[in-house]
Amino acid sequence: MFIEPSLAGGRRGWIEVVCGSMFSGKTEELIRRLKRARIANLKVEIFKPVIDTRYDEGSIVSHDENKIISTPIDNSQQILLLAQEVDVIGIDEAQFFDAELPNVCDKLALQGIRVIVAGLDMDYTGKPFGQMPFMLAKADYITKLHAICVCCGNIANYSYRKSAETETLLLGEKDLYEPRCRHCYYEGK
Repeated sequence: MFIEPSLAGGRRGWIEVVCGSMFSGKTEELIRRLKRARIANLKVEIFKPVIDTRYDEGSIVSHDENKIISTPIDNSQQILLLAQEVDVIGIDEAQFFDAELPNVCDKLALQGIRVIVAGLDMDYTGKPFGQMPFMLAKADYITKLHAICVCCGNIANYSYRKSAETETLLLGEKDLYEPRCRHCYYEGK
């Protein structure tokens, strides 16, 4: 009798998405969840896009410098090759990955793996960013985090770009971006 891999031993996988604006604590939350999984003696693998070298080439690092070692990859298919016999997979900066990321996450969840994905839900123009809308649609659990607006102190869910650069993909930190509420974001445009 054939037993579906996701049902072997009663283990079922799922997809969690942590999203929000820049400076909302997405990476911090991802790191927190992954460290808790390790404390529970679960095997964890962590991936990030190879283009994200802002803080460290080989680790996921939050804005407050909390970090965890990861594997930089240049496409989501590599996750399937590199993540063998794991319980939990963490993926940071999901908005920078290719169009296969949602399918890769689906395959992993069907194999009984807990997949935790973090990323920006909107780009600096306020539009859905990269693969995040598709990840949100496939997610079993969604956590939307908010920053604090630097202009008025209300909750912020927009990443306001302070420079005149117009390309969608522009890596930066506080030098290029700041969190803003809806009102202050549109007022600054």
